[in-house]
Amino acid sequence: MTSNLQIIQAFIGAWSRLDASELSGYFAEDGVYHNIPTSPVAGRENIRQFIAGFIKPWTHTDWVISNILAEGDTVMVERLDRTRTVAGDVDLPCVGVFVLKEGKIAVWRDYFDMSTYRNALTGT
Repeated sequence: MTSNLQIIQAFIGAWSRLDASELSGYFAEDGVYHNIPTSPVAGRENIRQFIAGFIKPWTHTDWVISNILAEGDTVMVERLDRTRTVAGDVDLPCVGVFVLKEGKIAVWRDYFDMSTYRNALTGT
């Protein structure tokens, strides 16, 4: 049996393949993805479309885990998302909180500073 910790480690590793269908497959059918600076996205298909939209200009990403903790259905990950895009490079510190149910992500809340992301892309 795969632990919740292992599922999230695999999910984070999967981002390097930039495949929205693969990534959304980690979510429960009614899962929720909430980048805290923006509105939440609910439902696996909506999450797939959302991810596909924002990774479209990405050429490469590698997420480096600094700290990871798991307790029951909750996994918390402090990480640095190193992303290369057609507009510029972004090194974005993040903290993700995942709640899993039956081996799928039920809720993912990601905390980061949106201005860090935007400024990197605009060169300001």
